Amino acid sequence: MGVYDLTRSTTRGLIAGLCRPTVEGLRHVPAAGPFIVASNHLSFLDSVLIQALMPRPVAFFAKAEYFRGTGVKGALMRSFFEGVGSIPVERGQQAASVAALKTLLDLLEEGDGVGIYPEGTRSRDGRLYRGRTGVGWLALTTGAPVVPVGLVGTEALQPAGKKGIRPQHFTLRIGRPLVFAKTGPGHPLPARRNATDAIMDSIAALSRQERATHYNQSPAVE
Repeated sequence: MGVYDLTRSTTRGLIAGLCRPTVEGLRHVPAAGPFIVASNHLSFLDSVLIQALMPRPVAFFAKAEYFRGTGVKGALMRSFFEGVGSIPVERGQQAASVAALKTLLDLLEEGDGVGIYPEGTRSRDGRLYRGRTGVGWLALTTGAPVVPVGLVGTEALQPAGKKGIRPQHFTLRIGRPLVFAKTGPGHPLPARRNATDAIMDSIAALSRQERATHYNQSPAVE
């Protein structure tokens, strides 16, 4: 068993024992080939939960400082995030930036699964915010199926501003993949916007959140 499988198996066991999550729609995850997980975002732990519970590896971004810690704690955090397949990204670098999207593009071209939060940052008020078009760019550029995910209740595991983790039941719903025609990177912006809106509609149907018509903004202090 490799490091990824061991880390995921251990994390999945802890999540199952402490939270007893409801997981729906695993059959919708493609058995082979590249795919894009597009999820709502309520908690710091969302990426870990998706990575642990999905049947295939999913690479998400994680803050670069998680990989640079010192001492025993730093080594454990680095080992964990590397073990679940996280990608370090510098604080302040948007997940929709060109460099970050190129990293995801490279993984998709290798046939891997990647994860992205179209909202860009966690929702602090529980609403689902307008999607940024990076996910639409990825879908149209690669033709990889987009697997929508709706998380429900994960904000209670670690409320914003709190350090402790509180075991709570949550639900992870996986929807039918959305497939868009592969147009390459030269597609027009309206096509990218339309694809992103369709993805957000699918996420909303799964998460059942109230919709916000504007973009979410990162707080001054995480």
